[in-house]
Amino acid sequence: MKDLSTYPVWTAVITPMNADGSVDYDSLKSVLQDQAKAGNAITILGSTGEALNIDDSERKQILEFAIGLKLDVPMMVGVGGINLNTQLAWIDYLNTLEVDNYLLVVPLYAKPGINGQYGWFKALLDRANKPCTLYNIPGRTAAKLEVETLKRLRDHPNLWGIKEASGSEAEFAAYAKAAPGAVMLSGDDPLLPAFARLGAKGVVSVASNAWPEATHEVAKQCVGGRFKDEELWSEATSALFCASNPIPVKALMHDQGKIKTPELRLPLSSQDMPDMSTVREANKAIEAWLKKI
Repeated sequence: MKDLSTYPVWTAVITPMNADGSVDYDSLKSVLQDQAKAGNAITILGSTGEALNIDDSERKQILEFAIGLKLDVPMMVGVGGINLNTQLAWIDYLNTLEVDNYLLVVPLYAKPGINGQYGWFKALLDRANKPCTLYNIPGRTAAKLEVETLKRLRDHPNLWGIKEASGSEAEFAAYAKAAPGAVMLSGDDPLLPAFARLGAKGVVSVASNAWPEATHEVAKQCVGGRFKDEELWSEATSALFCASNPIPVKALMHDQGKIKTPELRLPLSSQDMPDMSTVREANKAIEAWLKKI
C-alpha cells in the first residue's frame, strides 16, 4: 500500500486529443510516464482532464489505459457531477480497479447547503472502498465546501484529504482546523508556497503537466520550508490560467512538443488562446530556474 501523503505533487493530467477530437493515447502515455519519472502522483479525469466533456465509455478507456501502464505512483480519480446515482455507479466501477484515491468535488450547479453537501458526500464516502479527497473549487461549482459540512464528515474512515482551490488562505486555514486529521493539498499552483506555510503537504497541480520536474522540486522545497522564489513561481504559474484551464497548459505543451495538438472538447476551444507570449515567457522562466538548482 502506497503512503499517499509522501507525494508532494499530484498532477491533474490533461487529456491529449487528436485534431479530430479523439483521445490521443500516444501523447497520454508520454505525459503519464513523464509524471511517474519525475516522482509525481497522478490525478486523472478531473476538470483539467476535461472529464465532464468526455463520454462515459471514453472515461473508462482512458482510466483503464492509464492503469495498464503500471506506473509506480499513486492514482487519484475524479468523481464529479450533479446526479448522485450516476456518481455512485462511477464509484462502484472505480471500486473494481487498481486505483488509490477518489477526488470528490462539491456538487455542480445546484449550490447545496450544509445538509445537502453532507448527504451527498456521506453517500459517496460510504460507497467508496478507497481513501477519498474532498475538493473545494467554488469558481467551478458555484458553491464552496461548507466548513460545517467538513466538521460533520471529518471522522469518516474514508476521508483522507482536502484539495483546497478557493484561492483564499483564510479558507484553507479554516478547512485545516475543521478536519485536523485530513491531508491538506493546495489546489492552486500559484498559492502553493502560502498554503504550505499553513500546512499543505503538497499540490494537485496543473503546472506539472508542462513542468513535471520543476514542479516536483518547487513542491518539495515549499513543504520543507525552503522555497525562496515565490514571485517567479506565482507569475509563471498564473500564466497558465490566462484563459480557462486547461486551454493554456495544452497550448504550452503543444508548443513544447509534448502533445500533438492543443485540441479541446467544446465548450472549451483552443481559439480562446490566441496569444502564446505569456505562457512562452513563463516557460523560459521555469526552465532557467530549474537549470540553476
